[in-house]
Amino acid sequence: MKKLMSLLMALMLTVSAVIFVQTSVQAESMYIIADSDKRELTHEELWGYKYDTLLYAFNEIYARHGYKFETGSRCYNWFIQMPWYTPNASESSTNHHEAYSQCSKIENKNVDLIKDVRREMREKKTTNPTGKGMPTPPAQAVNKPRGFSFVKLDAGQKLAVYSAPSTDAFRANNGKATCSTNGAVYALGWENGWMLMLYEANQAGQYRVGYVNGAKIKGQRPNLDMLVWDGSTCEVITSTTLTDDPALTGKAMTTLPAGTKVKYLSTMYNTTAWDYIETYINGQVARGFVPSGTLSITGIDMTERGEG
Repeated sequence: MKKLMSLLMALMLTVSAVIFVQTSVQAESMYIIADSDKRELTHEELWGYKYDTLLYAFNEIYARHGYKFETGSRCYNWFIQMPWYTPNASESSTNHHEAYSQCSKIENKNVDLIKDVRREMREKKTTNPTGKGMPTPPAQAVNKPRGFSFVKLDAGQKLAVYSAPSTDAFRANNGKATCSTNGAVYALGWENGWMLMLYEANQAGQYRVGYVNGAKIKGQRPNLDMLVWDGSTCEVITSTTLTDDPALTGKAMTTLPAGTKVKYLSTMYNTTAWDYIETYINGQVARGFVPSGTLSITGIDMTERGEG
């Protein structure tokens, strides 16, 4: 009996150890650099990362302290999905110096070094494409981009949907894209009175991301944050398709050849990463998604601007 109890105890300890190791590995995989708050990073190791990955690496240090990123920004869309991230409700989303003051000397030194390496990469005109990329985003049950939340709208409405916040913008479904409020609607925020949302299209098995004019919504309008985009110009480096359905089908709105100049807005995540951009379709302004990695994004992020 004692021998059996000893075997059972040993088995339980082994299982516990395995669970602990798996949990630790999963927790570490949710960080770009898991110990950047505990040790000084080196110039050489940082050059082992891609340019864009380093953006998230230094903002990760701010995020540990609850820095509140602008809604819709690429850092907001990345960190909002992390279970360890809790934004400070009272903090201004543009107060970088306040976030800096909350960090330790080691963290501040790492922030400065990462920014220096990114600056060096810009000067050398490289995105360091062979460096380490982003971790795989955490899995989720519904494949909508993270940050979009369910909103309750009065039923019985048919709302015109445009790919950008203007009635002159490209409209899918041969200019007839419409959202029925009888179905599920998820929204990210407001831009100049327009609500950016994801909804089930009339075509079965397809979702779309687009804008509805808030003035056309009957009943109470959802209380959502104002959206802030990057807005830098870049170009397509690999021919790709533009889609307004990053949730299910990835159905193409148009094809963008390599060399096409576009406006980069943000990066959003579901089970993969999508760059949200603005371009033109048949002369009309249009917004949609391309797979991350198809653009030459080398701009300075809003969390770096005005900081040297």
